[in-house]
Amino acid sequence: MTYKTMLVHLDTGKSRRQRLDLAFTLAERYGAYLVGLFGLQALDVPIAPDVAPMWLDSMLDERRAASEEAAREFHDKMKKERYSAKSEWHVTLTDGFAALVRHAKYADLVIAGQPDPDGGVPPRFSHDLVMSAGRPVLYVPYAGRFESCGRRVLVSWNASREAARAVADALPFLQQSEAAEVITFNDKAPLDPGMETYLARHDARVSVTAQSTGVLDIGSAILSRAADNEADLIVMGAYSHSRLRELVLGGATRELFMSMTVPTLMSH
Repeated sequence: MTYKTMLVHLDTGKSRRQRLDLAFTLAERYGAYLVGLFGLQALDVPIAPDVAPMWLDSMLDERRAASEEAAREFHDKMKKERYSAKSEWHVTLTDGFAALVRHAKYADLVIAGQPDPDGGVPPRFSHDLVMSAGRPVLYVPYAGRFESCGRRVLVSWNASREAARAVADALPFLQQSEAAEVITFNDKAPLDPGMETYLARHDARVSVTAQSTGVLDIGSAILSRAADNEADLIVMGAYSHSRLRELVLGGATRELFMSMTVPTLMSH
């Protein structure tokens, strides 16, 4: 199993270059076709009819300029680094989320950014992506550089459907990792020996560990364990409690979105 097509999302955030660098590195590693997409949140046109056309033209001009800058970065990266991976580029100026979800359906891995308080897209854009894409999303932190990803992997396991999906989606990373640990922080969901057997059949050698912790501390415990292991990739299921009025992310998922320290692969 490998990743044949990767999709990287670029926006106006300051950290998009680090995301692009990692996307090309991973595409080269797996021999994947890389699709680049520039897009921002949907435009909400003001109701006043006398204001709407002028406002819309101004916003489209801004986005067009930003997309051209992102395109230059994408194509320059391809030429200067002389990557063997093939690529293509797409732009949407109106509803970037809808375009990203549509293109994600035809990718094996989506590479996106952790919500960045200094710009880019709003947090809801990033949160909803993993819930809507139907594909694993590799979130890249907005702070730091990540030349290595997937060499030392930490898998957070809670026996949920989302966690099982994440493990299967992360197999290409796990198969090539130098060290990988599957850990559970939930005493009510102990690790089944079948997990280690399942991964061994896919040529992924892992260690399995159980660690007790308070339910409210799971997100911090994951980050702490990742630091102890010098992990450069976290794998976990993205969990939502309800959609009554808005998405309410599970505690560990929410903590990782807020305090991400290494690239994190999430599946739902």
